[in-house]
Amino acid sequence: MARYDNDKTEYTGGRLPDIDAGEEDIKLKRGPMDMPFFLLVLVILVIGVITVLSASFANAYYDNKSPTYYFGRQFIFAVLGIAAMLFISRLPVKLFRKFSLYLFAGTVFLLVMVKVPGVGITINGATRWLGIRNLITFQPSEIAKLSVVLLFANMACVYKDRMKTFRWGVLPFAGVLLILCGLVIWERHVSATAIILAVGAIMMFLGGTGLGWLLGAGGIAAAALVFIIKFTGYTSDRVNAWRDPFADRLNKGYQIIQSLYAIGSGGLLGVGIGQSRQKYLYLPYDYNDYIFSIYCEEMGFIGAVLLLVLFALLIMRGYWLAMHCRDRFGSLVITGITTLLAIQVFLNIAVVTNTMPSTGISLPFFSYGGTALLLQLAEMGIVLSISRDIPLKRAEKKEDKEK
Repeated sequence: MARYDNDKTEYTGGRLPDIDAGEEDIKLKRGPMDMPFFLLVLVILVIGVITVLSASFANAYYDNKSPTYYFGRQFIFAVLGIAAMLFISRLPVKLFRKFSLYLFAGTVFLLVMVKVPGVGITINGATRWLGIRNLITFQPSEIAKLSVVLLFANMACVYKDRMKTFRWGVLPFAGVLLILCGLVIWERHVSATAIILAVGAIMMFLGGTGLGWLLGAGGIAAAALVFIIKFTGYTSDRVNAWRDPFADRLNKGYQIIQSLYAIGSGGLLGVGIGQSRQKYLYLPYDYNDYIFSIYCEEMGFIGAVLLLVLFALLIMRGYWLAMHCRDRFGSLVITGITTLLAIQVFLNIAVVTNTMPSTGISLPFFSYGGTALLLQLAEMGIVLSISRDIPLKRAEKKEDKEK
């Protein structure tokens, strides 16, 4: 992936024009959206919705609901998400740049509202949601991740010639991260805070911020994380359960043990679609954060590898699009959204396999959650919108050669 130092690109040796994103030449029309990326999203989404049906019907039945209750809601949001993705894919890229500051301001407002008594919704002891309980809820921290991507991409374009300085390349970005991460950590959502910091740091590096500044900030963030883990009870409990889940197998280690049972039971080929045994109230959150465990049980090692290959292809296609964008802003946005997707996939699978402590990160396009799915597909729509300008870049190069 190219790192933009001012306007230069490493992969061509040329200059990437800092045009007002989305303002096309009158003689040139936007091309079609990138079909490989679109089809990969659809394939993963279909597999995810089917897995929700298989993983959730036992819980729905136990809760005195229709066996297809969770599947039905997920299916509706999937359809709405696809419609939103296609709609957003047709919006001009300059709209995302102009909208970035408003999105940040709105995100800050929503994060504050979460902590207002009687407004924020508490689920499983954590107050992170807004909306109407048992009807529709969402986490503003999910919007904060997208807000960082769009705002930092815009800021990196505005300060492109001054990104090496502390005043312009560090201070304003650090201020944004301090506000967002402070509000998210106030909700006791450590994993979301870590993701926002990671995505923000990557966006700053690609935008041209000096590596020394980022390494120093990374050291401070790591020290703060160690402090939080050591002196925050709920976080240290998760670390202890990760280190030895069998030490408290009926309480803190129960979930990860059941997850490992599900994955191990799948073997090479799996027990078959709909045949999982762990979903019968053995594995908590089996249709949400731990849905990959049920998928592995039913589809086996081969099915799990195939799914990881699909995610890998989607991520690589995203980075390919970023490297071929027409302008700096679009390239940074696609890089940020693709990196955000990659981080969440990695963290979720690492948690369910006990490679790292529990984080509460869902698996994109798989985990149950209508508003989260809607937002993820909207992010894919932004990528597809930017991909429409890639033919313009090729046409411009062709015109330059003809001249």
